[in-house]
Amino acid sequence: MNENVGPVSLATGITLRVARSGVLTPGVPTLVLAHGWSQDLRTWDRVVRDLRRAGVTSEIVRYDHRGHGGSESGGEHASTIGRAADDLAALLRDHVDGPIVLAGHSMGGMTLMALAERHPDLVRERVVGAGFVATASDDMAELTLGLPGRRGAFVAHGERAIMPFLASLGNRAPVARADPEGSGTHARSIALAPVVRALVFGRHARRADVLSVAEQTFAADPVAVLAFRNSIGEHRRTSSLESLHGVPTVVLVGTNDRLCPIDHAHTIAAALPAAELVVLPGAGHMITFERSPEVAAHLQGLVEAASVTAPVVGKEASLVQ
Repeated sequence: MNENVGPVSLATGITLRVARSGVLTPGVPTLVLAHGWSQDLRTWDRVVRDLRRAGVTSEIVRYDHRGHGGSESGGEHASTIGRAADDLAALLRDHVDGPIVLAGHSMGGMTLMALAERHPDLVRERVVGAGFVATASDDMAELTLGLPGRRGAFVAHGERAIMPFLASLGNRAPVARADPEGSGTHARSIALAPVVRALVFGRHARRADVLSVAEQTFAADPVAVLAFRNSIGEHRRTSSLESLHGVPTVVLVGTNDRLCPIDHAHTIAAALPAAELVVLPGAGHMITFERSPEVAAHLQGLVEAASVTAPVVGKEASLVQ
């Protein structure tokens, strides 16, 4: 099923790259996918393919956060999770019709929490399912990679020192490099691949997936990436999950996730007693790549559970080709 990818101007004053595919059908929710920090909509490539292979024909919308992939950057002072949530709210209000199932990976999941905090009426009226994929609701100020004691403190100190330095040296890859079909492998992505594999993948990572994550990193604005990392450190939104009580929810995490370890998933699930907690043995942070069939199956379950016979809100149903 073909995907329509292009720029969308939002009421927040930012232009995002948005990808849309599938059929908008009365009563069937649109699945909206939000990616993680320093990545872009390609994070969901395997999941979308698996959903289509499983026979899901309903509308799927995925997009790049501001400062990521092919989207416009808000710069240093406008690159926060709160602003990302405002972008998502504008996208949903003005460019997505009918009921919605939301899924967010890593910072994308944090954006969903900020959406519930800042736009509770929108969540209450439109959201009929939610997926939190390898994410956290609190306690992200220091990155310890799951290491205890002094080793964890050393890693956290090193991150605080190196992130501003990398932002000052980096430059954003051309927008063409953020094409969802890929644009070849570049030398600096190959150089970064071993670090990417060690940090965000579990066992038996595919080389193509590791290189995709590296390519996405270079397609993001380094200044925005640093600002978003600071915002992640300030992210404390466990209480905002109350707005999702009663909404069918799934929380997915890999046992080898070093960035958002399993304790974070337990915290989210505890705040949403009806949520289904899915633990994927041996998987790392990038479970949208490593365990895409399982991620796709659980998101498909949310869409199918929320599908009812009801009129579409807004524009008429249409097929994107």
